[in-house]
Amino acid sequence: MSQRIGMFGRRLAVLAGLLVAIGGQACLAQDAAPAQKPVIRVAVEGAYPPFNFIDANNELQGFEVDLLKSLCDAMNATCELVPHAWDGIIKGLVTHEYDAVMSSLEITERRQKRIAFSDPYYRIPAVFIGSKETAPGEVTPAAMAGKRIGTIERTDHETYLRTFYKDSEIVLFAKAEEANLDLLVGRIDAVFADELLLSKFLESREGACCHIIGDAPAEPAYKREAYGIGLRKEDESLRDQFNRAIAQVKADGTYDRISAKYFSFDIK
Repeated sequence: MSQRIGMFGRRLAVLAGLLVAIGGQACLAQDAAPAQKPVIRVAVEGAYPPFNFIDANNELQGFEVDLLKSLCDAMNATCELVPHAWDGIIKGLVTHEYDAVMSSLEITERRQKRIAFSDPYYRIPAVFIGSKETAPGEVTPAAMAGKRIGTIERTDHETYLRTFYKDSEIVLFAKAEEANLDLLVGRIDAVFADELLLSKFLESREGACCHIIGDAPAEPAYKREAYGIGLRKEDESLRDQFNRAIAQVKADGTYDRISAKYFSFDIK
């Protein structure tokens, strides 16, 4: 009887040892498994090329999409793109439909009352264009005195010209195309607007008439439109992560490589 009890005890000991070994291996396997990346859901409109658009395969593409992927790599996060119409895109953020908006959202005082923003990830410079008979040169208020300068009404460009170019005649237009047409036929001497908008005209057949005669002068400085990632105000940690990632991709050259695919001028 005692012999049987002894054999039964040894079997229990072996079984216990096996269970301990299996449990240890399971723990090691758990320890070895990579940590799951956080998922960040980001809304993108998909209707504002070259910043964001939907391609023939119904996939989101563009500068912001490429840049977002690099930011997510820098944050070691998985980003899920959420297509969303422009109307209501901020409301969707506030109501937690997604975690962020990266869709050419200009940083304005009005929006900052409702949501938070990352550091700017792009800015659009302003330039003066004129006919090719006008040599590039100074475009300060003194140099442009007496000139007829066209710009789009109810914009920061109009405000800037009215504030500083008091000795020039400011001619307002509803659309950039109308201003460019008047420049083409010689009714105005220059157009002042953002470089992205005017570069499209200069690259067209009609735009062969004209060229950039000068960037907005350093003094008086033009406050360039700045665009950032929209976030909920309470998500301070996520904002800090995006800010660090933006700084990283600008410092390591990734930003410049992506930007060069879409723009012929600096948008930092």
